[in-house]
Amino acid sequence: MSRTTMRAPEPGHAPEPEHAQGPEHVQGPAPAPEPEHAQEPAPAPEPDWTDPDCPVARTLDLVGDRWSLLVVRDAMDGARSFTEFQRRTGIARNILTDRLRKLTAHGFLARRTAPSGRRQEYVLTDAGRDLFPVILTLRQWGERHAFAPGETHSTLVDRHGTPVPEVAPAAADGTLLDSRNTRVQKTR
Repeated sequence: MSRTTMRAPEPGHAPEPEHAQGPEHVQGPAPAPEPEHAQEPAPAPEPDWTDPDCPVARTLDLVGDRWSLLVVRDAMDGARSFTEFQRRTGIARNILTDRLRKLTAHGFLARRTAPSGRRQEYVLTDAGRDLFPVILTLRQWGERHAFAPGETHSTLVDRHGTPVPEVAPAAADGTLLDSRNTRVQKTR
């Protein structure tokens, strides 16, 4: 299995994935073009942050419930309508309504008029598409730890049908990173 490494960025630069086996760049599904008539997300209310200085805690405050990341996952896989999200997830209508409202309010999804002109649909925003590595690493963790050996499960593939390589973060010098060789630098 090839492994995708994420190099730690130099200050002021975003990380760029590098592939240990080959120059091809594996990405998530191509983002759907944002039509001009997509509605801007509503301003997000100021949340009561669990831990205001921690990016992990803030992210979990926004998308860390049981259903939000599954809605984002399905949006990445092409779901657009309320009915599609409900069919794919099995989520109760009232909970789905709440999650779509919150994901829209916090800027992960935007509402737009469907091409038919009859219904509203939900599309990922840049912030929503930025959750792709989160969904990918959750998926890969689940493949390793949530299934018995040999148990069948879905597989994420690239546009050529090739399974997406395992993601592994790496330091600027190429050293693979994990909890044993990283630390959180507190702001106060």
